[in-house]
Amino acid sequence: MHPLIVVTGGTKGIGRAIADRFVTGGFEAIVCARSIEGVAGRGILPFAADLSNRSGVNALIGYIESLNRPVQVLVNNTGIFQPGQIHNEAEGTFEQLMNTNVGSAYHLTRGLVRDMMIRRQGHIFMMCSTASITPYTNGGSYCISKFALLGMSRVLREELKPHNVKVTAILPGATLTASWEGTDLPEDRFMKAEDIADSAWMAYSLSKSAVVEEILIRPQLGDI
Repeated sequence: MHPLIVVTGGTKGIGRAIADRFVTGGFEAIVCARSIEGVAGRGILPFAADLSNRSGVNALIGYIESLNRPVQVLVNNTGIFQPGQIHNEAEGTFEQLMNTNVGSAYHLTRGLVRDMMIRRQGHIFMMCSTASITPYTNGGSYCISKFALLGMSRVLREELKPHNVKVTAILPGATLTASWEGTDLPEDRFMKAEDIADSAWMAYSLSKSAVVEEILIRPQLGDI
C-alpha cells in the first residue's frame, strides 16, 4: 500500500505541487480545499472542506480515519492573504486570518499527530512564509498569523522530538501562484511552486536520524 500524505490547500499552487511531487515519489495524496471541482490525477484523493472552522477540520479528520490508513506526512498549507495594516484593517480580518492560517493547522495537527506519536514515525510540514520573520507594513494580520505559525512549528518540534516525529517549517518568499495573477513582474523574478515541492521532498528524504527544522527559500534576486 502506498504511504499517505495529507496536503491542505492542496488543489493548486504550492500545495498541489507538493502533492504531485510526493505522488511521483510513491505516495497517495489527500488534497483538501474548499472547492475540489475538476481536481483529479493519479494518486490524488480530493476532499472538500473549509478548514477555517472546526466543523471542516473535523470532517477532514473523519474522512482520513475512514480510510483506516496511517498518515505518513502532513502538510499544513491552508492559508489566505488579506492586505492591510493593523490600525485600518476591516473588522474581522484578524479572526479570519488566524482561523485559516493558524487554527486550521493547530486543530488538524492535534487530530492526526497522536497516531504518529504511537507509531513513532511521521513528518509534519508547516507552510510558513518570509512574512514569519520579516514584518512589512501592508501585512497586518497576515504577518501576525505567519509569525504565530512559525512559533507553533518550533513548539511542535520540541514536543515531538522524543516521539521520533519530524517537524519542518517552510518559509518561502514570492512564488508564482494564482495569488500573483496580473503582476507586471517577469516570471523569472519569482520562484516556482515546484521549487518548494522539491525542498519538501528533500527534507522528507533524509535519514531517520536527521531533520531539517526550517527551510528559508527566496527568489534569487531577493524578496519582492
